[in-house]
Amino acid sequence: MATTAADVLIESLIDWDVEVIFGLPGDGINGIMEALRTRQDKVRFVQCRHEESAAFMACAYAKFTGKLGVCLATSGPGGIHLLNGLYDAKLDGQPVLALTGLQFHDLIGTFTQQDVALDKLYMDVAAYNERIMGPTHVENVVDLACRTALAYRTVAHISFPVDLQELEVKDRQRSKRNVPHHTSHQQAQGALLADDADLDAAAKILNEGKKVAILVGRGALGAARELEQTAARLGAPIVKALLGKAVIPDDSPYTTGGIGLLGTRPSQVVMENCDTLLMVGTSFPYIEFLPRPKDAKGIQIELDPKRVGLRYPVDVGLVGDSRRVLRELLPRLSQKDQAFLEKAQKEVKDWQQVMDKYATRTDKPMKPQVVAHELGKRLRSDAIVSADSGTIATWWARHIPVKLGQMHTLSGNLASMANGLPYTIAAQIAYPERQCVGFVGDGGFSMLMAEFVTAVKYQLPIKIVIIKNGTLGQIKWEQMVFLGNPEYGVELQPIDFAAFARACGGVGFTVEDPADCGRIMGEFLAVPGPAVLEAVVDPFEPPLPAKVSVDQAIKFAESLARGEPNRKKIALTAISDKVRELI
Repeated sequence: MATTAADVLIESLIDWDVEVIFGLPGDGINGIMEALRTRQDKVRFVQCRHEESAAFMACAYAKFTGKLGVCLATSGPGGIHLLNGLYDAKLDGQPVLALTGLQFHDLIGTFTQQDVALDKLYMDVAAYNERIMGPTHVENVVDLACRTALAYRTVAHISFPVDLQELEVKDRQRSKRNVPHHTSHQQAQGALLADDADLDAAAKILNEGKKVAILVGRGALGAARELEQTAARLGAPIVKALLGKAVIPDDSPYTTGGIGLLGTRPSQVVMENCDTLLMVGTSFPYIEFLPRPKDAKGIQIELDPKRVGLRYPVDVGLVGDSRRVLRELLPRLSQKDQAFLEKAQKEVKDWQQVMDKYATRTDKPMKPQVVAHELGKRLRSDAIVSADSGTIATWWARHIPVKLGQMHTLSGNLASMANGLPYTIAAQIAYPERQCVGFVGDGGFSMLMAEFVTAVKYQLPIKIVIIKNGTLGQIKWEQMVFLGNPEYGVELQPIDFAAFARACGGVGFTVEDPADCGRIMGEFLAVPGPAVLEAVVDPFEPPLPAKVSVDQAIKFAESLARGEPNRKKIALTAISDKVRELI
């Protein structure tokens, strides 16, 4: 049987240890689909209901495994649909390869059907972006695309004209310089260690600091032990950016939790009072929550040299892998007193009491914090939790504590809605034996809700908790608190998500009474197959920042005065007390 160009593509991906490809078939990739069909024993094709989901799944697969995520889409609209999930991968630094079809190679650019130059469209999102020019071009391009995505933790893209996919590979087709098999699928990794002189300079600054704070992000995942040793040595609280939520468990005595609008008050107090900031594997974008540049000296550990000094004018940049650099740094650090850390620990204790009060309220309508709390305390130690974007991320960040051994993530820098369900599916495919849970809002879930059928089709026992508040909550509160405008265009027509789950062949639960939440949550998590829990909550519960600023309070008051349609109901919520403190 003749070997086709598409066969070479799939065989090359198998050589790169690709085990799963997420996608949706189409006539622009028929040759690739046939190559996948004949290799089902070596690589798994997961059929999605939307190409955007396929790209989200590839991104999540990369996040959870560290391996190359691969997604596949047909020419024209299929390839266009991938873009949102691919930008999610690009902005969060995940290795993803996108494969797309193109129209017949000699009709490209002639206004034929689905004539979209996807390689041109992908110029911004993909670090490596190439169009296949013939059967003997495939092997070279695939090796470079995979290596680029993995080495630089970014997106690569290959676009493949449909007629070239089915062509037989013959040596006589090669150009004279294209020696067969001259590329390789071997990966190479450097030492990823910082310079000794820089390490000494960084240690000097850290040793001289009286109040050292550590800020960690996704680049610090896998360095928990070294971070806690550093924190103990320096008496330094560890503040976590959202993508770094799972860097260390929340019951660690060294962490104050998250930072920013979704963060904790103790973390903000630490940032406001530290005189030295050690940033480890993070490009946390909200610089207004970091110390003022003149108030603290900065050290940054960062794998990507161009990101050093990106958010804060650091005094020393240490380029390398977080874990390895910390190991080199630790012997240079002096033991400090624990006063700054102990003060932060007291703040954490006080903050947790406030959070527990919110999470155990029994009034109706049910508060979203109650649902997050009841889920968090029932999650297994091997749980993989995927959150969506919006107010849902606040409840996830504050009320679902990370336990040792768990993984948690969301769409970080892109902050896209709709990622939660595809992420959870990808997690379950990557780790069939682990507990995989999505914590999503009704707005985000409804965007790609058809993917629940994908979970049913592949018998994936995912659990999806939907916080149903009937509104685009984050947008509503931004309109009011940041702009001083009444809410507009944010109400959602309700959907019976439990009935939808059952219609798809899964299991659906609904909970409205906080007194029933714990019991129903337990039953929901115990169901063997895919299930949805629809939690109907108070739409007027605000995702308050750790500190309400005077400007936010004024803007909020303005929104009420200008005709906020729900001003009477909102006035009864916790935010009214916060506002009264300030105006």
